[in-house]
Amino acid sequence: MTEVPSMTPEQARHALFGEILTLEETRAARFLPGALLPAAVQDACAQGEALLRALAVIDDGAARSDEQDPQGEPALLRMEAKLDVLTLLVAELAAAQERGDPRQPLVWSARGVELVASDPPAAGQQGLLRVRASDWLPTWLLLPAQVLAVQAEGAGTRVWLAFVQLSPALQSALERHVFRIHRREVAQLRRER
Repeated sequence: MTEVPSMTPEQARHALFGEILTLEETRAARFLPGALLPAAVQDACAQGEALLRALAVIDDGAARSDEQDPQGEPALLRMEAKLDVLTLLVAELAAAQERGDPRQPLVWSARGVELVASDPPAAGQQGLLRVRASDWLPTWLLLPAQVLAVQAEGAGTRVWLAFVQLSPALQSALERHVFRIHRREVAQLRRER
């Protein structure tokens, strides 16, 4: 496992958001400190990739990269993606955990996230970022992360988290997800002009 060194807030901001597509959104999110056990990381990566791929197909009608026939029927691809999401929702309901994560402003990229944590973690601490990947879908994206920097402020602590131990497939899906959100925001701004 690669350990990420502690940094100042400025260094962390540059490491996470320098020269990369960065988003500012309001989302339900929380950092869950804890050891990143290999089996849990593997599960989080597999479920995260499935969720992001399904969202891409539903939102954009994009073909999956693993399809043998990328020219397949778009309606069928969307139906398969909806079934993937339904499977994730059923699994989420089966877990039956009540979670009331606060909606808060996030700055994030495919490398990591900046958010305010009510329970201040220590620099270097590992855990999972739990975030709603979509406004219309009540399920969680879990991303293995490590605290790069912390800064006390007002009612909480500002935290910079680097995503760590992501599978190549999840990393790619996350990059595409960030790009899709950015593209949607640009299109919305153009429509408002």
